[in-house]
Amino acid sequence: MNPRWEKYIRRYEGLNLHPYRCPAGCLTIGYGHNLENGISRQTAQYMLQEDLQQTCRSLRKQFIWWEKLDEVRQFVFVDMCFNMGISKLCTFKKFLAAVQRRDYPAAAREMLDSKWAGQVGHRARELTEMMKTGEYL
Repeated sequence: MNPRWEKYIRRYEGLNLHPYRCPAGCLTIGYGHNLENGISRQTAQYMLQEDLQQTCRSLRKQFIWWEKLDEVRQFVFVDMCFNMGISKLCTFKKFLAAVQRRDYPAAAREMLDSKWAGQVGHRARELTEMMKTGEYL
């Protein structure tokens, strides 16, 4: 690809980091990328990696003790935060208190006793078991 072409497209399209409707009405992001055309597997993989890095940054910032958890329980937090966002995860007060005191069976019960568990079903049951046992399924 010609670098000059990219330079012109960047200049003409402009960068939009949030989705918007272009003049033709298409949902667009970045440098004029039409989201209605989908994305490549490579782009999806890159986005997942970026999102996971942001999730970990949020968890480190919000819960200074998160990195002291074992890998499996860290992952449970990553998955929950990735799925619902840090602000919603922060509303799980009893769950968070149980994890902090390392009462993992109680933390698992609190996970299941939530609207989130009903919404994600099997995913919640697996994560609950991982929280309880400290082992990947």
